[in-house]
Amino acid sequence: MVVPQGQGSLGSWDAHSIVRNMFPLLIVLSVIVLAAGITLEDAEEMLTEYGLLAVMVPTMVDMGGNLGAILSSRLTSRLHLGMTDFDPRDRELWANILAILALAVTVFTALAVGAWLLGQIIGGALPLWMLLVISLTSGLSVAVIAIVFSFAATYASYKLGIDPDDTTIPIVTNVVDVFGMIIFIGVSALVIGF
Repeated sequence: MVVPQGQGSLGSWDAHSIVRNMFPLLIVLSVIVLAAGITLEDAEEMLTEYGLLAVMVPTMVDMGGNLGAILSSRLTSRLHLGMTDFDPRDRELWANILAILALAVTVFTALAVGAWLLGQIIGGALPLWMLLVISLTSGLSVAVIAIVFSFAATYASYKLGIDPDDTTIPIVTNVVDVFGMIIFIGVSALVIGF
């Protein structure tokens, strides 16, 4: 695998290069992530009425970002080791995607069951089937978005000559925060009929 030559930080540990590449990106991502906060504020009435959904929000958003970070880390490691060229026939790439989806099913099922159990203890519970539909639909959607953006950010960074280790995780986690919040609130409102 040939490393692209350019103005980026690929293969470099130069702090000035990393800051020069990351600072504008972090400013843009900070503005984008405001959408997640605005979405959360717009859903205040629903989250107040259905408190279990409010309990699920942090885990939903956090786990989506974590799944993207795991995949991004694996992709950049394989890229640095020269073990990938983003070939759609690469079985190991597909194995990583399937592992992320399997982990998402496990985590988001556990989130729904945990929220339901909490509802049984504190009262005001939503039915388990409803929590499972909300959690799995939102969670798997977020996982797919995390997968797409992990590949896109890794590939784009590499092609631009920027070290993907510097860019992928901030991009993926911020994008997943925004989409995760919008999807979770939308699916919740649709399932509950709010």
